[in-house]
Amino acid sequence: MTRRALTVGLVAMVSLVAFEYMAVAIAMPVVAEKLGGLELYGLAFSGAMAAAVVGTVLGGRWADVRGPWAPLWTGVAGFVAGLTLAGLAPSMEMLIAGRLVQGFGGALVNVALYVVVARVYPEELHPKIFSLFATAWVVPSMVGPAIVGLIVDTLGWRWVFLLVPILTALSGLVLLRGLAGQPVRGGQSGPEPGFGRKLGWAAVTAVGAGLMQYGSDGRPLLLLAGLLVLAVALPRLLPAGTLRAARGLPAVVGLRGLATGAFIAAEVIIPLMLVNERGLSPLAAGLALTGGALTWSLASWLQGREVFSRTTNLRLGSAMIALGVLATGTVAFAAVPVGVVYPAWVITGFGIGLVYPTLSVLTLELSAPGEQGANSSALQVGESVFSVVAVAVTGALFTAAGSGYWTVFAAALVLALIGLAIAPRSTGRAADQTKGPAPQLVGA
Repeated sequence: MTRRALTVGLVAMVSLVAFEYMAVAIAMPVVAEKLGGLELYGLAFSGAMAAAVVGTVLGGRWADVRGPWAPLWTGVAGFVAGLTLAGLAPSMEMLIAGRLVQGFGGALVNVALYVVVARVYPEELHPKIFSLFATAWVVPSMVGPAIVGLIVDTLGWRWVFLLVPILTALSGLVLLRGLAGQPVRGGQSGPEPGFGRKLGWAAVTAVGAGLMQYGSDGRPLLLLAGLLVLAVALPRLLPAGTLRAARGLPAVVGLRGLATGAFIAAEVIIPLMLVNERGLSPLAAGLALTGGALTWSLASWLQGREVFSRTTNLRLGSAMIALGVLATGTVAFAAVPVGVVYPAWVITGFGIGLVYPTLSVLTLELSAPGEQGANSSALQVGESVFSVVAVAVTGALFTAAGSGYWTVFAAALVLALIGLAIAPRSTGRAADQTKGPAPQLVGA
């Protein structure tokens, strides 16, 4: 019963962070119009992202040294406080301040949850837990837009922010009950020498990612400056050898960034292409993404039941991402029937559903005690920054080519193919083998 409450609380917390991430993106146009801060629109996103990078690095080491209890509940408090501040904000500047606090708190929560999984659940259950986490991230993208639209139209945009703290408090009570008596207090080692410098590099990385975001909109000098900053700062936050895909954890972190970057870079352009170039309604365009979200959930479910080995998950999933992106990209050409996009994105979604949670499992398997937080932090920082770079670079290519949709899919395909090439380097001998039947999630 204790583990059941813990699982429910963990999944609920992940779902709320994911829902708010999606909901803010949908509601922000209305927010900017009401608060009169359209010129600060981008900062509402890049500021939260910057705070999240710092929070992820801090939370990872904090969880390793002191245990996940303190960063988890500090993160929950920051997440709730930031949302409340944003929901009550009288100006765009105050809303951005709330987004900074929210982003920082949400990052602490995300990385602390990984350490909770590592400490509480036996290794055989990690695939199931991370399949639940993956589904918890995907489901809001399916049901969230309709819910957010209803909230904005009936209650007003402020309640997009103010309702979630209430739900977070309820989820926190369930999570608190589930954590009772579990080994989540106390750490394994002392302070890491030079950790203050690492936090500094996290802040520099956030600045570089922000420059790339702003530079993607027709400002190549900013884009180049951001890329140079990241080239210097980002490797200091990732396992040594990540950028050359060294075998083991570096390849795991690199593959997560490449796969997610390819997926997101293609996903963000699909609705624009289908509506503006192929004449579909927003609803019809959205259904293409919904199909991919459904197969992401299905593949995550299969991964959790270890239908395939780790190696098969990564190789097959990476191949499906590449194939799906390629097939989706053909719809950029008028001669290709627009209906191709639906099965194509279903394939892509299934691929990322196999890859994404498998890499989470491998990160914990390849981490020594006292390193789960730092390595989970590296995984999440790499994913976030690679995705920002992928979207920024493909956006710049799109603009330079005069709204050339094919350029986005070509660049995303390159990322997916590189991921496919390094997938075999992400698993070791122990991870290659499918394990026997896993114990149930419930029970003491």
